Amino acid sequence: MIEKQKFFDSLPPEWPQDLMPFIQQKVSEQGVKIVVLDDDPTGTQTVRDVTVLTRWDVQNLTSVLKEPDAIVYILTNSRSYPLPKAQDINREIALNLKQASLQTGRAFTVVSRSDSTLRGHFPGEVEALIGALEVEVDGILIIPFFAEGGRFTIGDVHYVADGDWLTPASETEYAKDASFGYHHSDLRKWVSEKYQGRVSAEEVVSIGLEMLRKGGPAMVTELLMKLAHERICVVNAASYRDMEVFVAGLLQAEANGKRFIYRTAASFVRVRGGMRSYPVLTSQELGVKKNETGGLIIAGSYIRRSSEQIAQVAALENVVSVEISAPKLLKPSMRQGEIEEAVRKVSESLRQGKEALVYTSRELITGKDEAESLGIGRKISSALVEIPRRLEVRPAWVIAKGGITSSDVATLGMNVSRARVLGQILPGVPVWRTGEDSRWPGITYVVFPGNVGGADAIAQAVEKLRAVGRG
Repeated sequence: MIEKQKFFDSLPPEWPQDLMPFIQQKVSEQGVKIVVLDDDPTGTQTVRDVTVLTRWDVQNLTSVLKEPDAIVYILTNSRSYPLPKAQDINREIALNLKQASLQTGRAFTVVSRSDSTLRGHFPGEVEALIGALEVEVDGILIIPFFAEGGRFTIGDVHYVADGDWLTPASETEYAKDASFGYHHSDLRKWVSEKYQGRVSAEEVVSIGLEMLRKGGPAMVTELLMKLAHERICVVNAASYRDMEVFVAGLLQAEANGKRFIYRTAASFVRVRGGMRSYPVLTSQELGVKKNETGGLIIAGSYIRRSSEQIAQVAALENVVSVEISAPKLLKPSMRQGEIEEAVRKVSESLRQGKEALVYTSRELITGKDEAESLGIGRKISSALVEIPRRLEVRPAWVIAKGGITSSDVATLGMNVSRARVLGQILPGVPVWRTGEDSRWPGITYVVFPGNVGGADAIAQAVEKLRAVGRG
């Protein structure tokens, strides 16, 4: 572990110029739609007032390309699927995007948004995209920086912050993920590991903090102009100003004809779209209407921090805890009974104006390999989805904790095909307003990432949502 502030104080000073006006001008001039393929719904955690699609047919994509917004998110939930299925999803979206672009005349660029702690289908998803787009890609840019979640890349090493300390990503619990584990924090070595040696660490280009903070956008452009034939490049960043310097150089390189695919966390998207930071939403901005019913919290994430957060929510006054046994959900003879009892308890709590906290028992059940572990996760998540699907009472609001859980609750539990990102309820925690065709139109839906927030974070969100009061 490294003391964060002392480490940051040792770095060169940030680039002094505010580059956001230049970025905004370039984004406006180019008119390119930034299409973010999000492998779980938490990638909307840095943006405000953008559309999210959960269906990607040509008609939907054509409609959204006609809209003036610079950014659109497409929720693929591909991290919950085995690699072949994830690749099929990416290919399908790429082919449909090409058709929609031809119909609208609007160019697009693709962001493959994934986890800031390096979990996900890389390089498989990027390879599928490049193959389906059938364009010459000069570089694949790896940018896991995510300031709101304390994810920084310095000296090519990716760090995860916990309070005042930084830990190399490979030494965290995220690196031990049953499906997407890894051994290296150095991103060049991580790339080589993920390519299973087909790409050596020495072949990976790096844009370091020295270049960003001393050379500025011009030096970034100069380096990017040299990339060709899908060369992989990792990007360091310890602040949003670093990201602005990189994006300013990137936009100039793209204006000069270069083409890139981005594999990134959430912070890059905001800067690439020319969007400044916003404060978190006030209680009044969350869109919760005064009502008599309670709110619904559904938690599926198993990491240690999620369990700590669930415990603090359970301790709040007027919260009814409904624990669902994961082992029972995996037994066909017991599964339906466990779900039905949970639905009964949740309905009763909501009608009484109390918050219902639904969570799976905390033992982590894994399979013998990645595919089996993902399958177990989907069986458990599909059971959690039955809660909102079967409820006869509309909650005041909904929080879903964990990437796969929040995706399934939205798409399968609430039938959301389109939503609008309002902003963030806490740093890195997005809030959606569901579309008119969803099961509960216009409901406030909090997409709570599994790996974000302190122990009291969900409890803070609950208190903020409650603040509008009852009718």
